[in-house]
Amino acid sequence: MPDDTSSPAAEGSEWGSPPRIVEAGHVGQVDNTQVPRFAGPPTFAQLPRIDEVDHADLAVVGVPFDAGVSYRPGARFGPAHIRASSRLLRPYNPAMHISPFAAQQVVDAGDIAANPFSLHEAVAQVERSARALLERTPRLLVLGGDHTVALPMLRALASGEPVAVVHFDAHLDTWDTYFGAAYTHGTPFRRASEEGLLDTSACVHVGTRGPLYGARDLVDDRELGFAMVPATEIDALGASGVVERIRARVGDRPVYLSIDIDVLDPAFAPGTGTPEAGGMTSRELLAVLRGLAGLDIVGADIVEVAPAYDHAEITGIAAAHTAYELLSAMAPAPREQS
Repeated sequence: MPDDTSSPAAEGSEWGSPPRIVEAGHVGQVDNTQVPRFAGPPTFAQLPRIDEVDHADLAVVGVPFDAGVSYRPGARFGPAHIRASSRLLRPYNPAMHISPFAAQQVVDAGDIAANPFSLHEAVAQVERSARALLERTPRLLVLGGDHTVALPMLRALASGEPVAVVHFDAHLDTWDTYFGAAYTHGTPFRRASEEGLLDTSACVHVGTRGPLYGARDLVDDRELGFAMVPATEIDALGASGVVERIRARVGDRPVYLSIDIDVLDPAFAPGTGTPEAGGMTSRELLAVLRGLAGLDIVGADIVEVAPAYDHAEITGIAAAHTAYELLSAMAPAPREQS
């Protein structure tokens, strides 16, 4: 008979805290040489929760909200899907010569609860919650949710000074209204520009493509402060050419990266609400994000992952790796040299 006075947690069994990788004073992922990936905690990349560490340099936070969509619903389940798809992420990023979780304290801050029946209340809730989180950590990486959430995030981040936005998306998201509604996933950057949140000399769309309502859409978009690298130019430019265009536009300004997963071709991201043919490959997107390391990235989002339309976690894995490259690009220098 075992000793009844012994505790499974004290013995380090599955009831105790999982062993974690600690490097450079930062608490990182669960050690998957000791705990199988499928058995670890359901946080992003099995990182610690924000309440498990004494400080955070960057927090990953979910916004499970999709009341702003105009076509397929389901992005409210995106944060959980991306987290589940992030279990295979490992500590060292060889493409960027960096261990992003050793270079900074990254945590999972859980989800921001947003009213699913009132879009206006949801937007206000996301803004309030983001402001509160920014009192605990200087930067946020948001897992959406639909693209509506970019507006309250920009309100929270750009209240002091306007920011440049680098917007990866098949669509402009600078339309005025849908069915008379001013706040939807297709309007956040028009509202942000109107509210003075954007540095209109430094914003750029990347990967836009597909039919528009009319030529006026492009005129309005330019007037709102956006340049463009359309998907039709990416083959000729290559990833390095796209990076050069972005860096020339942004310069040294504070920048917010907003990534709609539908910037990827549906072959690489079928699980999204408004797919358009002719998009970027996942390899191209990740290469471009790596090229943005060193920019003053103040925050980022990955939105429009709708798992009901995904299969074999294709979209979730693409989104998880997109988040990983963002965290690597946002990590402070210096990086390891190979």
